[in-house]
Amino acid sequence: MKPETIERIRKFSEDRDWDQFHSPSNLAKSIVIEASELLECFQWSDEHYDLQHVKEELADVMIYCQNMLDKLDLDADDIVNMKMEQNEKKYPAEKAKGRADKYDQL
Repeated sequence: MKPETIERIRKFSEDRDWDQFHSPSNLAKSIVIEASELLECFQWSDEHYDLQHVKEELADVMIYCQNMLDKLDLDADDIVNMKMEQNEKKYPAEKAKGRADKYDQL
């Protein structure tokens, strides 16, 4: 995310004194709840969905993720790159290309 967007998220919570409610467990619960609402957008059809609603729910997930990054003093790029390194080892392109199998089934 752009730094201005991250600062906007931080200011929103700060202006409302909501950091007191942002424990890691509360944020994890909120991420799951919002992710479930995102999934609900596709409940009855993979092809017919309200894109605006999808964007709103996806944004909620991302906002809570940024709040958790802040709470745990983590950097998004650092943890994504760490996980990508793990994924690249688990799912080498020459074995995983075009396959949806779990890494232990490749």
